[in-house]
Amino acid sequence: MAETVTFLVDPLPVDASTEFLEASFREIEPGSGALAVNDFAPHRGDGVFETLAVVDGHVQEVEPHLARLANSARLTELPEPNLEQWRLVIRRAAERVPAEGEFALKIALSRGVDPGNTPTGWVHVTPGADFAASRERGIRVVTLDRGVARGAGERSPWLLLGAKTLSYASNMAAIREAKRRGADDAVFVSADGYVLEGPTSSVLARIGDVIVTPPPAAGILHGTTQRSVFAYLEGQGRAVEYRDLTVDDLRGADAAWLMSSVRMAAPIAELDGTSMPVDHEATAELNAYLLSPRD
Repeated sequence: MAETVTFLVDPLPVDASTEFLEASFREIEPGSGALAVNDFAPHRGDGVFETLAVVDGHVQEVEPHLARLANSARLTELPEPNLEQWRLVIRRAAERVPAEGEFALKIALSRGVDPGNTPTGWVHVTPGADFAASRERGIRVVTLDRGVARGAGERSPWLLLGAKTLSYASNMAAIREAKRRGADDAVFVSADGYVLEGPTSSVLARIGDVIVTPPPAAGILHGTTQRSVFAYLEGQGRAVEYRDLTVDDLRGADAAWLMSSVRMAAPIAELDGTSMPVDHEATAELNAYLLSPRD
């Protein structure tokens, strides 16, 4: 078994025969040259991706991630992905890593090489980082102005705020800025003062007896982990709600978390230098659910 696995994928059209699926991807040496320098992924960041968790050999939430990949492709006007192909390559990649431990499995679809724009794709699996401290003790977070007003995604769809694109430079810059300020992560805030999302996560807050998260219409990526947690909580008879949140709402919450596919539920222990209450019992419950096999 390998700790790091990379497959290069030739994306198939949606109507391709299933007989071509197995031959449409191949394993390559991790870190080896694979993409042309004029591919639109490294050249312009023009593509979409998803990152899935692999926990003890089980790939979490495959279908929600593939559904979002297809939606991101639609928003960016990429060819519709053949989901049967991606299901197979995800399964084959997961089979190549140890059956114990946590791994991050990234799937990516690029517009390809000009001329012709024949799409290119790849899958890359790496060992997951150790998030035990983040999950148990919490993280320090700062708010950062995203520079757009709430609802910008609906008013300006070309900003692609609802698509998970490879153009992640600003997201990574936000995390670096958070670290410069002595924090671990950031929460984007709209120009008119509303909480949006983290650079790589969704924001959840417990206000009274209700778990709330900003609505996708605010101009954010609809989180797969957030939706899974909402479904779990509703199944437990808890109240959940999509609701606009101000920074003061978040600061006054009874508990709050950043949710993502690989880090899972990280409680916010400090916001802009002010301590936040951490509900260790609720956090342990959420992470126990998120680390359990989920399809």
